[in-house]
Amino acid sequence: MLREYPLPVSDAISVACVRPDQLHVYSGISIAFEVRSRLAVEVADEGFGGIRLREEPVDPPYWKDYDIDGNGPSGWPANWPIANWGLLLAYSAGTAVGGAAVAANSPGMHMTERYPDSACLWDIRVQTGFRSQGIGAMLLKEAEVWAMERGYRRMHVETQNVNVPACRFYRSKGFRLFAVDLRAYPELPDETMMLWDKPLSR
Repeated sequence: MLREYPLPVSDAISVACVRPDQLHVYSGISIAFEVRSRLAVEVADEGFGGIRLREEPVDPPYWKDYDIDGNGPSGWPANWPIANWGLLLAYSAGTAVGGAAVAANSPGMHMTERYPDSACLWDIRVQTGFRSQGIGAMLLKEAEVWAMERGYRRMHVETQNVNVPACRFYRSKGFRLFAVDLRAYPELPDETMMLWDKPLSR
């Protein structure tokens, strides 16, 4: 797979499906972002009144990096059979500036075992300096194509209430919020798990 996309700027971006031996390139793309706000989850009437998401500022802002503490791409092969995954890289002038990973058929991975008929968007990232230029949308589109070519008709993704830009991105691309877990991360009691789901179609 290799496609060329025009960007709002003059550069061109190519997106390619790559082998697991390119994880070192993938790892070089930063996923860190600044947390400036969070989605407060308000539960009405002990849950009978539904939930409401309210964006509130975080003061002071702070940086969050999902790759720290050994959770980054270089550690994936030790935990899961990533040979079954779809790994995508976006290039600008020969330099990798974005990546996406679709987890599928991965024994031991909760997110694929619980939803075996749905592809899991395990990771998506764009290098600082290239964000907000449509690269994430390109990667997501190719991730969906990869999943559909393998028979998946749904895709799901996990994020957190402190990643407001990601939540807005998924919603804008047709995902719906289908689960909220207030106690998913005992080590991060201020964060809430948010699971998004999307039907796939050409």
